[in-house]
Amino acid sequence: MLLEGKTGVLLGVANKRSIAFACAKAASAQGAKLILTCQNERLEEATHKLAEALPGEAQVVICDVSKDESLDAATEVIAGLAPQLDFCVHSVAFANREELEGRFSQTSRSGWHTALDVSAYSLTAVAKRFAPLMTEGGSLVTMSYLGAVRVMPNYNVMGPAKAALEASVRYLANDYGPQGVRVNAVSSGPIRTLAASGISGFSQILDIAKERSPLRRNTTPEEVGDATLFLLSDLSRGVTGTTLWVDSGYHTMGL
Repeated sequence: MLLEGKTGVLLGVANKRSIAFACAKAASAQGAKLILTCQNERLEEATHKLAEALPGEAQVVICDVSKDESLDAATEVIAGLAPQLDFCVHSVAFANREELEGRFSQTSRSGWHTALDVSAYSLTAVAKRFAPLMTEGGSLVTMSYLGAVRVMPNYNVMGPAKAALEASVRYLANDYGPQGVRVNAVSSGPIRTLAASGISGFSQILDIAKERSPLRRNTTPEEVGDATLFLLSDLSRGVTGTTLWVDSGYHTMGL
């Protein structure tokens, strides 16, 4: 029970196939009380059903990370539910579908702004509001991908977005380290989620990762959930400002 007596927020629990839901299951099974967020009222009922499917206690709060007023309102509600937070999982990313095909150089200005705002800046916006609630220290974990450091077919604007996200992890770790709040990222291998289905040619990416990674298999959501659990728990109390690879070793390969 690595998280017994701890309370945390998970952003991005969109469906049962999402990485965020795997993280929620891992944390809940280890005794954590959870607060799941959803973007709007339309998704609230579905998120409640996901909360009910978890082994432990979980509540639902509306939070649209692209809007400061929604973040402020969610922070106020969360502070009322849990005056002290122990961790937060940021599993939020978005790019317009048309930006995830063709040439990166054709990225539109609006598409760039959307991807960088939702996928990268939102971590800073979340940390600014939630870290002060971690009065006894805590852990903030976000989700990245190999496209942050290498060119991946059709990942396009999400590559710079994830690069900005990983840089933000390092700067936020320095900002909040003095108050005992650790900030890290998990970079997973490709996983067949609903979000990933928007990337053109994603099935081929899965096949190549399975063929060439040292473990000769694809990454599972459960593996990412367990690695995130480590970063949320006191077992990783000396780890901050880093990216933990959970990709069957694929990032180590040249060809």
